[in-house]
Amino acid sequence: MERSINRVELRGNVGQPPRINRVGENTVIRFSLATNETFRDRGGTLREETTWHTVVAWSGKGMPDFGLIRKGTCVYVTGRLRMNRYTAPDGGERQYMEVLAGKVSVCQDE
Repeated sequence: MERSINRVELRGNVGQPPRINRVGENTVIRFSLATNETFRDRGGTLREETTWHTVVAWSGKGMPDFGLIRKGTCVYVTGRLRMNRYTAPDGGERQYMEVLAGKVSVCQDE
C-alpha cells in the first residue's frame, strides 16, 4: 500500500498581526501568510499573484519565540494541510484549509 504525502513548504510575509493564545501549558499562534508568484500572462505582461494562507503553530521543538513574528515578518513554514469545519450563523456548514506548522523559522537576511 502506498503512503500518502501531506507536506507544505511556504516562504512569505506575515499579514495581519498574529493572534497568540495560551492553551493549558502550551502557546498557539495563528497568522496569515502571503506568498507571491510572478509570471507572464499570454500577452507577455508581467503579473504578480498573491495567495493568502492561514498558519497555525504550537510552541515546542522547531518553533521560534512567537514574539519575533509580527506583521511583515518573513517566515519559512513547513507543515501539513488540515481541513476544518464549522457551522455558520445561518446554520450552513463551512469548511476551510489551514497549514498546521511543524516548523517555523524567521527568514535570515539574504
